Amino acid sequence: MHEFNPNEHPHRRYNPLLDEWVLVSPHRAKRPWQGQNEKTAEDQRPEHDDSCYLCAGNTRANGIQNENYTDSYVFENDFSALLSEDITYEPTPNPLFQFKPERGINKVVCFSPKHNLTLPEMEVNAIEKVIKTWAEQYIELGSHDFINYVQIFENKGSVMGCSNPHPHGQIWAQSSLPTQVDKTQKNLRAYYEVHKTSLLKDYLTEELVQKKRVVCENNHFAVVVPFWAIWPYETMIISKRHFGNIIAMNQEETTAFAEILKEITVRYDNLFETSFPYSSGIHQAPTDRVSHPEWHFHMHFYPPLLRSATVKKFMVGYEMLGEAQRDISPEQSAQILRELPSQHYKTKHT
Repeated sequence: MHEFNPNEHPHRRYNPLLDEWVLVSPHRAKRPWQGQNEKTAEDQRPEHDDSCYLCAGNTRANGIQNENYTDSYVFENDFSALLSEDITYEPTPNPLFQFKPERGINKVVCFSPKHNLTLPEMEVNAIEKVIKTWAEQYIELGSHDFINYVQIFENKGSVMGCSNPHPHGQIWAQSSLPTQVDKTQKNLRAYYEVHKTSLLKDYLTEELVQKKRVVCENNHFAVVVPFWAIWPYETMIISKRHFGNIIAMNQEETTAFAEILKEITVRYDNLFETSFPYSSGIHQAPTDRVSHPEWHFHMHFYPPLLRSATVKKFMVGYEMLGEAQRDISPEQSAQILRELPSQHYKTKHT
C-alpha cells in the first residue's frame, strides 16, 4: 500500500464551478515543460500591415474603413455569429428536437493600432484602456432589453482558430446564458445560498493560505492554477474583493487588473519564449436586470501548449468520450509559471 502523492499518483479532482470532475495522471509526464523552443510565424509581424482588416486606417472586407485609432478600437463584427433581429417562431412539440431563435450582438475589440503588439507587450496604461473599453461595452450591450449576458474573450494565436493575427478580442452579447456560464451560475448560487459567501472568495482565501497553486498576486487580484485545471498551464485571475462584474472595479482595481493581466501573459510568453496562444475570457454577472450576489469576477485562461511552442495538448479519445484529463499536476504547472521571469523575453534579450 502506497501513500497518496498528488504529484505521482492518478486521481480525480472536483470542479465546483461546473460540477464536473477531471482526471489527473501526473506520472505520465514527469517534466512536460522540457523541449525545444521553436519559434512560430506569430513572433515576427510588422507594426502595420496594409493587408490587415484590423489595422488602423485600413479597409475591411465589407468595404468599411477603420478609424485611424490610437488606442483600443471597437466595431460590430462584420461576420457576426448572432443577429439582433427579433424572430417569431413556433416551438416544436417534440422534446427531442428543441430549438429557439437566439438574438445577440457581436463586436471586435482591437487592443492597439500596432499589428505586432500583444497584451504582454503593451504598457499597463494601454491595457487599462482595453479594460475600460470592455467595461463600456458591458454597459452599452447590457442596456439592450434582449441582452442577458455579455461574454468578453480573446482567442490568441492561429492554433486557437484566430483568423486575424492583429491582437484583438471579441464580445458576444446574447439573450440566453451560454451553457458554461449557466452551469457556473447555478453552482455559484447553490454555494451562496448555503454559505452566504462567494464560492470563489472562499476558494481564493484557501489558495492564498496554501500558496501551492498561486502564480502571482497583487493587492487586488491573484492568478492561480485552479485545483481542478484541465489544460496544462490553465490559470484563473480572481478578484480578492467580492464583486460581480467589471464595472464594479474602482480605479485602483482597474490598474491592478491591468498589471496582473500583463504579468500572467508575460509569464506565458516566457514559458517557451514564443507568443503564447490561449483562449481567455471574463466570467461575470449576467445583465438580466436581476441581482446576482453569488457572482464573483474572474477570468479564465485556457492555453493548449504542453512541451514547446509546437507541442500541444489535444482533447481527444478519453477526454471526448469520458472526462477531461491532464498529465501534469496543477501544483507542478503553478510552480513552473511562478518561477518564470515577469520581464518579457523579447525585452530581456535586447
